Amino acid sequence: MKKDLSPKLREELLHTLKARFDKNMNRHKDLDWAKVQAKLEADPEKLWSLHAMESTGGEPDVVGHDKQTGAYIFYDCAAESPKGRRSLCYDHEALETRKEHKPENSATEMAADMGIELLTEQQYRELQQFGHFDTKTSSWIKTPADIRKLGGAIFADYRYGNVFVYHNGAESYYAARGFRGSLRI
Repeated sequence: MKKDLSPKLREELLHTLKARFDKNMNRHKDLDWAKVQAKLEADPEKLWSLHAMESTGGEPDVVGHDKQTGAYIFYDCAAESPKGRRSLCYDHEALETRKEHKPENSATEMAADMGIELLTEQQYRELQQFGHFDTKTSSWIKTPADIRKLGGAIFADYRYGNVFVYHNGAESYYAARGFRGSLRI
């Protein structure tokens, strides 16, 4: 699949990302949009991934800058788990295990197709420093191998002023559970 945007889509996405960047300066104090945009324009495949995040309802925004590598870090910052990424089991193995009522995809496969990573528990907790996310929904997060090996997967949400991390069978899926991603550019 070609992972490049048309000039029109690229322009629309950059406009959307800049508007979100300007509106939410608390997420990226001391960062300069012009430098972020230059990085984005230099990497069409990453721009395509951001478009995939945006088009599935993720509302990606810059949440950090890795000074060692120079990478800008984007997370999905939609108030609730992205609508276009819900009703998914955790991974391909879980999808294959389901005998009936299989969802269309899994969170890890969809993330890989989009060129992004599921948030880790630490990243999910960092995201919550910028506001309250998943107050009505929940999001699959990267599951440690030892938990996944036993058939489980973890997800998180924000309730009662706290982040809660729970477990479920990896093959489960719910209309109110999706996943949040991260992307380094």
